[in-house]
Amino acid sequence: MTTKIAVITGAGQGIGKGIAFRLAKDGFTVVINDLDGELAEETATELKDHGYDALAVPGDMSKQTDVFKLAKKTVDAYGRIDVFINNAGIEQVKPLEEVTEEDINTIFNINVFGVIYGIQAAAQQMKKQDGVGKIINACSIAGHKGFDMLSVYSATKFSVRALTQAAAQELAQYQITVNSYCPGIVGTKMWERIDKEMGKYSGAAEGESFKAFSKAISLGRTQEPEDVANFVSYLASSDSDYMTGQSVMIDGGVIFS
Repeated sequence: MTTKIAVITGAGQGIGKGIAFRLAKDGFTVVINDLDGELAEETATELKDHGYDALAVPGDMSKQTDVFKLAKKTVDAYGRIDVFINNAGIEQVKPLEEVTEEDINTIFNINVFGVIYGIQAAAQQMKKQDGVGKIINACSIAGHKGFDMLSVYSATKFSVRALTQAAAQELAQYQITVNSYCPGIVGTKMWERIDKEMGKYSGAAEGESFKAFSKAISLGRTQEPEDVANFVSYLASSDSDYMTGQSVMIDGGVIFS
């Protein structure tokens, strides 16, 4: 059986890194993308030290040329792309009245346009290949419910849900599936930044905003990258071949719909 190739954007740390290790464990060769080239190389080296096959490809996912270069470098190295995971994303904490044009452009360029470019690059390559291709996008609980102080971030994640549904319909004829995972309160540097920024506006001490959000988790504990990676493992596997267009909560029981 030919080894399958998975591309993961924003995989130098956090959820993306967790996904990379899980898919490597599942038998995938993984291509690690990150805006921070050093982080990408460090993660790829760590994977290799564990006996896995990995390649680091730095790049800015808000730039269409970089995304297509990522796909090309993957194909040049391994001949194909079986799974493309649009994981890269940024947060923004700010009252809606204070959001600037620059703020909007920055977060949409990465969280929305980057997903569009990833879908385009992956679909272009997958159409040339035999068999099922899988495109997997990072959504969020904020893609199912708008959160105060996270208004524009929420808007970007609602956009990811729409793109997932539309792309799934367009690409189904090629046996390419498109789905999204929707994490909740995860113990990553992103949530550390959200907590810090929330505190600036509310006056809460460091860690208090994170604790307050975490109280909404039905299962009683905050999320780890591995929790998300376990679900992405299913989306990347043949077990999910009949699933497409879905944005599924993996949040420990925060949002119910």
